[in-house]
Amino acid sequence: MAKTVGDFFWERLHHWGVRKVFGYPGDGINGLLGGLQRFGTDKIEFVQVRHEEMAAFMASAYAKFTGELGVCIATSGPGASHLLTGLYDARMDHMPVLAIAGQQARNALGGHYQQELDLQSMFKDVAGAFVQMATTPASTRHLVDRAVRTAMAERRVTALIFPNDLQELPYEDPPNRHGTIHSGIGYTDPKVVPYEADLKRAAEVLNAGKKVAILVGAGALRATDEVIAVANRLNAGVAKALLGKAALPDELPWVTGGIGLLGTEPSWHMMQECDSLLMVGSGFPYSEFMPPEGQARGVQIDLKADMLSLRYPMEVNLVGDAAETLRALLPLLEQKSGDSWRARIEKNVRKWWETLEERAKAKASPVNPQRVTWELSPRLPERAIITSDSGSCANWYARDLKIRRGMMCSLSGGLASMGAAVPYAIAAKFAHPDRPVIALVGDGAMQMNNMAELITVQKYWKRWENPHFVCCVFNNEDLNQVTWEQRVMEGDPKFEATQTLPNVPYHKFAELIGLKGIYCDMPELVGPAWEEALRSDRPVVLEVKTDPDVPPLPPHITLDQAKKFTSTLLKGDPDEGSVLVNTARQVLGGILPGGRG
Repeated sequence: MAKTVGDFFWERLHHWGVRKVFGYPGDGINGLLGGLQRFGTDKIEFVQVRHEEMAAFMASAYAKFTGELGVCIATSGPGASHLLTGLYDARMDHMPVLAIAGQQARNALGGHYQQELDLQSMFKDVAGAFVQMATTPASTRHLVDRAVRTAMAERRVTALIFPNDLQELPYEDPPNRHGTIHSGIGYTDPKVVPYEADLKRAAEVLNAGKKVAILVGAGALRATDEVIAVANRLNAGVAKALLGKAALPDELPWVTGGIGLLGTEPSWHMMQECDSLLMVGSGFPYSEFMPPEGQARGVQIDLKADMLSLRYPMEVNLVGDAAETLRALLPLLEQKSGDSWRARIEKNVRKWWETLEERAKAKASPVNPQRVTWELSPRLPERAIITSDSGSCANWYARDLKIRRGMMCSLSGGLASMGAAVPYAIAAKFAHPDRPVIALVGDGAMQMNNMAELITVQKYWKRWENPHFVCCVFNNEDLNQVTWEQRVMEGDPKFEATQTLPNVPYHKFAELIGLKGIYCDMPELVGPAWEEALRSDRPVVLEVKTDPDVPPLPPHITLDQAKKFTSTLLKGDPDEGSVLVNTARQVLGGILPGGRG
């Protein structure tokens, strides 16, 4: 049998190092899937998901957890359009992902054929770096090469579209004549370091500062030692943007934790008081949590020039790899004498962890959601990978979970999409099957699309070297983050028609499909429940019945937000007769009339 376009396609991806593809079948890609079957799933594994959106999330997460290209595939029409949300997740977080989509036969294009969408136009925004449709067998070669190289080099999403009739045609190399392309394989990340003169300018700014603050993001995940060395040289404190949570271990006394809406008091105070700011590999979006403009002199390091001086007007902007640039910068930095600045930061950090423990152990009905992550922290296995969904559970993930060296964690950052935690966790298992994986998920995301992906877990878990996989569901029967945003940011009481969720027995669904289910509705049993889940011989759904009236909003509430929350209570919130007021005072006590402050 002659080699088809479908056969060649997988051979070429394999030469590029692709070993896994996440997707769902359909007649628009039958020729490609036939080629994969002949090529061998021992060479490139096909991971069958429940929905194409989940395939794209998995490709994004696979890229995050490996540093390699993530690949997803879908059929024509609705299969291709379903990919978009997960692809936007990759685009917003600068992940290299290749999307493959089928299309109707070339002779039918433009004829309003069934499942015929203008896929090039549809993908143009999310995959604008490179989106092309193959039209001849010979064009397949250079399209694959350019799509992969562009995704890897620019850390962008790319897309390839294959009409279904083309996939089964005999493959032929491009002829050696005018008007043809003869491409090749291969890409290695370059060493990107600024010029010495620019490093010296950055050092001058940082050496002049007496109160240096550092903010790290996802770009610093592979620069842990370098960040520590620079922070110690400058006697600086370090805050972590959400995607940079694993960049530094939380056991370091001068690591202030998260920043922003899901941030901490120590990070807030450090940013408000610093006179110098060093940003490393972060696109943290909220400028109001940065130093007031003009207060601090700034230096920023990022691989992407379009992210420089975007959130704060920086004095020195350095295009470079985080680890390489910090390594080159370190010899130019002077060891700062005196430690009053860092001592103040460390004192704030100590007090903050004490405050978090008090809040986690505060009475709630039935379980305080903060306690779920607080009890998990000391029980986290070595080398664990933790994923979180968007929503109120992300607050507890961001604030209460202490990350140690060797761990990995992530979530949908720039897009902040619901429904990413379980596909992220599945991708983590395919990336690192020997590591324990934990997903933290709200009941809204579970009902939206994550329950179905537990079937994917059931399908594949016996292939994983380490069976430890825990999906923890915060069941509060509420779209909780938005409920609190309505209360505090809009001054509106809970709108039950939009916010109240059905009560679903998630742990029983797990048991129904052959996984282990654990249910917990008593605070003193949260710790033992985690222990039982983490020693299970099969994947677990740990369902915790949590209190929706524990506020997930930032501890540094503005006066305007406090006034709006007071207005909410005056209007009559449906939950005001519960623990809402008392738990809110944990956060608002220093601002509300009659509060503790």
